Amino acid sequence: MVDLAIGLPCILIFVFLAIAANIFWLWMFIECLVKEPSDTNDKILWALVIFFGHLLGAVLYLVVRRHERIAMYGE
Repeated sequence: MVDLAIGLPCILIFVFLAIAANIFWLWMFIECLVKEPSDTNDKILWALVIFFGHLLGAVLYLVVRRHERIAMYGE
């Protein structure tokens, strides 16, 4: 009984974090496909980085490219 009391919250936290990570990944992937300009190959490159890098690729896009794109192109 004690093991269940300790294990269940850990499992719920893990499931919540996994769902949040997947939502964040999907949000960054869709934003890259929709809002990244198509005039260069940056859109394809970043989409591949996000798709194959999953959470790490999405965080890299957020930190490196998203703010730069907003400053250059707006939105």
